[in-house]
Amino acid sequence: MSENQAGRPAIPAQAIPASELYTDEFAADPYPAFARLRQGAPVCPVTGARFDTYLISRFDDAKAALTDPRLSKDLYGPEQHYLRIFGPNSEGLNKNMLNSDPPEHDRLRQIVSQAFTTRRVEALRPRVAGFVESLLEKIIPRGECDLMRDFAIPLPMMVICDLLGIPEIDHDRVLGWTQVIRTSGSSRRPPEQERAAVQEAQLRLNHYLADLVQAKRAHPTAGMINELIDACDRDGKLTEPEVVTTTFLLLFAGHQTTADFIGNATVALLTHPDQLDVLRAKPDLLPAAIEELLRFDGPLPVASPRIATEDIEYQGVRIPAGSIVGVVINAANHDPAFFAEPDRLDVCRERGPHIGFGHGVHYCLGVSLARMEARIGIGALLRRLPGLRLGVPADQLRRLPAGSPFRGLLELPVRFVA
Repeated sequence: MSENQAGRPAIPAQAIPASELYTDEFAADPYPAFARLRQGAPVCPVTGARFDTYLISRFDDAKAALTDPRLSKDLYGPEQHYLRIFGPNSEGLNKNMLNSDPPEHDRLRQIVSQAFTTRRVEALRPRVAGFVESLLEKIIPRGECDLMRDFAIPLPMMVICDLLGIPEIDHDRVLGWTQVIRTSGSSRRPPEQERAAVQEAQLRLNHYLADLVQAKRAHPTAGMINELIDACDRDGKLTEPEVVTTTFLLLFAGHQTTADFIGNATVALLTHPDQLDVLRAKPDLLPAAIEELLRFDGPLPVASPRIATEDIEYQGVRIPAGSIVGVVINAANHDPAFFAEPDRLDVCRERGPHIGFGHGVHYCLGVSLARMEARIGIGALLRRLPGLRLGVPADQLRRLPAGSPFRGLLELPVRFVA
């Protein structure tokens, strides 16, 4: 029986070693492996990585799991699951609404959501457009660039730092720390040195943000950080540590996935020239194309970890209490039971029910801002860089390692007509 037929059979779980799944071939193109999981092991335990995980890969199961109250996001409760996932130095940065359940999650999200109203995001449009133009003005005369280094990464960093109120003089330092975390596992250093480097970056970023909060309390400025401080000092709705951890979440989530998405989307278009031509001929398709590009190759292949609070069952597979569960968003978004010809990029595809921004109470808070940045940024690339093409063959692009929580590129060399 094929995977898109009704009444798909429940298949017993058989553990897959991480070394067999997370290969170099997987890093280059994970979608054949995702198809095998959906068809043969839709609920699959993976062992031998930093922590063992049950992967859920079919679309209907993924949506159900993202709203299943038995799958907790609270990693900092009595069981201290964060130690397995993030390590001992993570609490100062990662104890935030992403890793919490209602009502704690709702309390924190309600405060932060004020920064991402439609009206407030629209007010940022001229600033975003200005950042895009300033970056392109440096790139255009050269006729070539590393699009990740010169555009995709700095653009969302500039936007989120502007929203938060992080001084421009500190942008490079902050970006350096976040990139150490993002690119973990991509160097040739031994694993223990890699872990030490990440922990050092976490500590430095934690100390910087804590000091910045104190400085902004003493000398208030415009920006979201001071609004969080007000929620702490005036209303008592946040604690001092929560101001710091919420700032980190907004900073990291506010630029990381958008940067990787711009890179992935650019590669998808450049390797599908027919779709690139359609989009250039009909730029009004861009909003729908952004959704299709996100479905086609999203920057967050697996949703952030969840913990089974009791024994649960999906597809006839028992997931024991205490297990870490990963919802494979990018596999679900290629499920042929829900998307016609899911492995085909179609910028004219009607906006479908993809879960690239998540689902349920943890649905991406910054979705409006991310969409706006992508539309302005990618639209400008197509408009301002004629003859845009890859600077190396697609199979030579350097990507984040296979076991990374992100789907993105280390470098994206491109050429164009200067």
